[in-house]
Amino acid sequence: MSSIHIYWDESHFWGLLADRALSAWSIPHRLVRGSEIADGALAGKLGEVPAALLVPGGRAKGKADRLGARGMDAIREYVHGGGTYLGFCGGAGLALSGPYGLGLSPWTRKGYRNRLHHFLSGHVHARLNGGDDLVPDGMDEVLLPVWWPGRFDPVDPSVTVLARYGEPGPDFWVADLNLATLPRGTMADWEALYGVNLSPDFMKDAPVVAANDFGQGRVILSYAHLETPASNQANRWLSHLLSRILDEPEQAADTRGPVPAWDVAARPVLWEDAVLIRARRTMEEIIHTGSDHFLLFWRNPWLLGWRRGIPGAGVNTLYSLICESLAVEPNDGALTFWQEHRNRFKMLMDLLGNGLTGYLLAERLAMTVFHSDSGAVSKEGLREQRRALFGLPPEPGGIYADLAGMLEELYWRLTLPTSL
Repeated sequence: MSSIHIYWDESHFWGLLADRALSAWSIPHRLVRGSEIADGALAGKLGEVPAALLVPGGRAKGKADRLGARGMDAIREYVHGGGTYLGFCGGAGLALSGPYGLGLSPWTRKGYRNRLHHFLSGHVHARLNGGDDLVPDGMDEVLLPVWWPGRFDPVDPSVTVLARYGEPGPDFWVADLNLATLPRGTMADWEALYGVNLSPDFMKDAPVVAANDFGQGRVILSYAHLETPASNQANRWLSHLLSRILDEPEQAADTRGPVPAWDVAARPVLWEDAVLIRARRTMEEIIHTGSDHFLLFWRNPWLLGWRRGIPGAGVNTLYSLICESLAVEPNDGALTFWQEHRNRFKMLMDLLGNGLTGYLLAERLAMTVFHSDSGAVSKEGLREQRRALFGLPPEPGGIYADLAGMLEELYWRLTLPTSL
């Protein structure tokens, strides 16, 4: 069976989802960096030419920056020559035309007039194009998970729409509002009374999964995360897509079950590294503090929820990468890298632990005294605390960026078949 390359840079915890899915299904794959792609990974420098490049979620601009001009050209050449590009969310955005895009699809990204409309998450009903080879037989309407998706701007009819949005599913949220808990008509009342439009109705009938040819190759783009753990219908579709990509027999996809559920906190510790174990405890204490003060909570065993404005995605990323790194027995390359970086990681982790605890409590205090108009907690002060710890959206920065970079490098080395 041919292998699949997963573009690892700037993947945050979305890269872990892709890695878990392919590992659970025993599909040969390798995590590759932007520098490796620029140096010929897709042309066979690391072995055989891969059957596909899978690009997980994450920030498209960050992915493009890490690829550089040579890496972006290498992806275009790979797909144009017959390769397959499979992109989820940020990976889909990277493939589009426009700034920081690869131009593999003639479509562009459509922005949001209301920024809160970007913060959509959970499962959504979708209608599928049942006549296409990339859609499983009999799969006409499904629940697909979306996690803060971008939007396609369907400017060219040569692209095939594989799925369109329908109504929100039972676990759908807008920012930190669970739609299932709102009485019927609440959003219409809010718009009439306050002029605030949070309804996700604008999504209906918009494309969520699409495909097109690029030269001799194929491009499959999805703002739905088909690799989401234990999302049965989405997983079945992903299994079908991978079977088509790998040119497997028709029945192969049916032998694979759903991607296993992922309980991050229950991951075993196979690497008894004191610094990483301490970092895990620090992150658990932070999550506990956030939970105690109604700022963080577990939406499911792998995904945090958070009050709007709280850097929950960054907390989720660090905790997931730490837990997954501890769950792997280290190879020589990982040990060498960690020996060089563990002291700096420990120092930064201590700074983050102390700073983030104080920041979360300050945010909670600001919420408490909001109606007193006391000015006790400076908004600008909170903004600067967040900038130092996590940077300001959409650019990651601060202490978080350094820690996440080291953890991504470490996990990549842990997955390599030989030490580098």
